[in-house]
Amino acid sequence: MEERITGVMIYYYFVCKRKLWYFVHEINMENENENVMLGKLLDENSYQRDDKHINIDNVINIDFIKEHKELHEIKKSRAIEEAGVWQVKYYLYYLKQRGAAGLKARIDYPLLKKNLVVELTEEDEKRLDEVIREIVTTKAQTCPPQFASLKICAKCAYHDLCFI
Repeated sequence: MEERITGVMIYYYFVCKRKLWYFVHEINMENENENVMLGKLLDENSYQRDDKHINIDNVINIDFIKEHKELHEIKKSRAIEEAGVWQVKYYLYYLKQRGAAGLKARIDYPLLKKNLVVELTEEDEKRLDEVIREIVTTKAQTCPPQFASLKICAKCAYHDLCFI
């Protein structure tokens, strides 16, 4: 049976392995987090004319798709841009694995009035294979990975849990 790896898991892998572990073990602290709520509000109120939240296999959830086979992901800021880029690359990878090749992707930052084109290379696919294996390993662990103080910790929904 194929291990279910979601776009959120890919994102959290690049943000913080400990956050990933909490998430895959269904310890959810984000429902009350102000930053998460702001992001959801931004997502709901941006690009309202587009069909949004295209869920595929309960694995990836594309914010919206525009003409010319272009996926779009909406982000509040560029603070954790690498994680967002890899999340979108995973969308392209996942769809390619299922026969939908030749897609393009873009991350939109409506508050900044900027966007970033994202492409998937063969090297990216190899890296994602590696990341997926590491996520499967993280899911199997009985305890969260060692705490590492990161720049983003202060705004993280799991902050209080990590700093107990």
